[in-house]
Amino acid sequence: MSGSVLLVYDEGFLSYDFGGAHSLRQERIKLARELISELGLLQRRGVKEVPAESAEEEILLIHSREYVEAVRASGKDPEGIGGRYMEYGLGTPDNPIFPRMYEASALHVGGTLEAGRTVTSSKAKHAFNLGGGFHHASRSRASGFCIFNDLAITIQTLLEEGLSRILYVDVDAHHGDGVQYSFYDEPRVLTISLHEDGRYLFPGTGFVHEIGEGEGEGYSVNVPLPPHTGDAAYLQVFRDIVSPLAEVFRPEVIVSQLGVDTHFRDPLTHLNLTTAAHWRIGDELHRLAHRLCEGRWVAAGGGGYQPSAVARSWTLMFGTMVEWEVEDEIPEAWASLYSALMGRAPDVESLWDPDIPSSTAVDREVERVVEEVKKAVSPYHPL
Repeated sequence: MSGSVLLVYDEGFLSYDFGGAHSLRQERIKLARELISELGLLQRRGVKEVPAESAEEEILLIHSREYVEAVRASGKDPEGIGGRYMEYGLGTPDNPIFPRMYEASALHVGGTLEAGRTVTSSKAKHAFNLGGGFHHASRSRASGFCIFNDLAITIQTLLEEGLSRILYVDVDAHHGDGVQYSFYDEPRVLTISLHEDGRYLFPGTGFVHEIGEGEGEGYSVNVPLPPHTGDAAYLQVFRDIVSPLAEVFRPEVIVSQLGVDTHFRDPLTHLNLTTAAHWRIGDELHRLAHRLCEGRWVAAGGGGYQPSAVARSWTLMFGTMVEWEVEDEIPEAWASLYSALMGRAPDVESLWDPDIPSSTAVDREVERVVEEVKKAVSPYHPL
């Protein structure tokens, strides 16, 4: 293994709880951690697991004090506030208020901050916060299941602490709008988001023409993919757009949001990736980190609403960090845990999914999008 690896996991992550009927079930995080453990990845040399510590003042680097206080107050009285905090995006069907919402959200932020600071202080080469990835939250508003934007907070913290070139790569099926707009005029941060076209999926942004503004013009890159994009076309986008831009930008650290709601069985999206593609995405980010920035790679979780797919894909992605020779079978102990947490037996027996046939028409549309992206960004970054 090419350096030490940190996994951030905390049982407190499960307190970020919108309720049993909500699409976001944080049991998926526990399932991912336990699968990683059952497969022996935490026992590998150089791997360390740590709990999260809550963030405090760092949250104010991105979010307004008024908004932070609204989050704190609403979580103290989740039953009695009516619609008082709707202007902040709190109390909506996407973001229902729950007890101690501030504390749960701040813990997730602290986990990503721990990952970022550990990597940039050279205490580890790579770090993965399973509980992070809340990329939709904006300065004064919750959005898309996201209360505090742990990724933007961590990136801004690293800038404040002296970094000058941070590459942010977002592979969630939903556009990473909150991170993009936090750094829309900031040339020290290059944001690249691969996501399902906003014409078909929340948040309805992330089009090719969104390239940044002012000094940050050319430093926001979006690849809006058509529904049903599969493994081969998606990975070609990585080779054609992500890797070349990374080579040109020469980051000091790579920060990535590893949402896996791109999976073909995800109930909220329309892309067709398999766990094999997720493994390849992790492998490519790992290679880029070692080639460009001495291995410095910070990862956070993100979307993913089919629990067995989330657990398997994040395990495979973490496996790329520790250079694991992937096994195939699902451990029986993990299957028992899945049944206990989800109330049903797991629907898979392997880490790997069957191949999904690609569509020629979709592949051609992806090629067209790639050419549009190249045309939009080439004046700023020669590809």
